[in-house]
Amino acid sequence: MKKAILGKKIGMTQIFLADGRLVPVTVVEAGPCVVTQVKTAKTDGYEAIQVGFGELSEQRAKKLLNKPELGHFKKAEVAPTRYLREFRFEDISSYKVGDVIKCDVFAEGDKVDAIGISKGHGYSGVIQRWNQHTGPMAHGSKYHRGVGSMGANSDPSRVFKNKHMPGQYGCERVTVQNLEIVKVDAERNLIMIKGAIPGANESLVTIRNAVKG
Repeated sequence: MKKAILGKKIGMTQIFLADGRLVPVTVVEAGPCVVTQVKTAKTDGYEAIQVGFGELSEQRAKKLLNKPELGHFKKAEVAPTRYLREFRFEDISSYKVGDVIKCDVFAEGDKVDAIGISKGHGYSGVIQRWNQHTGPMAHGSKYHRGVGSMGANSDPSRVFKNKHMPGQYGCERVTVQNLEIVKVDAERNLIMIKGAIPGANESLVTIRNAVKG
């Protein structure tokens, strides 16, 4: 990856483009992110930078972080943050501990991938979880929202793997690729991305340059 940033999903709205078109956008409060560690092949076996997002007050940091985590920030001489993530950039030679990554690393028209944790729906049936059809809703079928046929009788006498069944739905890492940045507001640390991105409002989002763009 060439560039990336952490952010917080604010919500969705719509804005007018220069040609008069109205487009839906997701507003992300992106950065500022501080570099807390630079990992090299010599010391760690691979090259990456570790960045923090969401600065915490001293009292809040004591509640949310343990002593090793607080010591990590103290060693880097940066303020404690709520989130820590690693980015494996193609070239990390220009980064050093304490550097700040702001949303202006991206520009209007850039293609990006948005990564987040999808909304959790708890234990869900097959209609909501897998978008299956309902059964007959009248004429006494008495089978409306069930899982459906589970397989044959004596042969193969089992349910095949990966059969769509009820279960936990949501709360998983989702990546939406090749989204377009419509606007970058560097003064307010805002990036507006065309379309929807995964996650609930106020959730953590990773924005990186599109790997297939």
